[in-house]
Amino acid sequence: MPNSPETLHMPVKTVVLHARVDQKMCDIVNLGIAVQAAFSTLCALEYLKSYNLAPELIERVLLYPEQRRQTLH
Repeated sequence: MPNSPETLHMPVKTVVLHARVDQKMCDIVNLGIAVQAAFSTLCALEYLKSYNLAPELIERVLLYPEQRRQTLH
């Protein structure tokens, strides 16, 4: 195609890795992490349960910080 007047135009989509699409859920989880750091895991557990987060999500967030999504700064 180098000599052809036709060119292919692919749509360009910007991808942000590890971005949460649900900002409210992001805020809840981040505050739960802050509660854990400031008070205790039990307080954070109760906080996250009050928002009806899935038990698997709560467990991962509070007990396995290395599995959390990386934040972009």
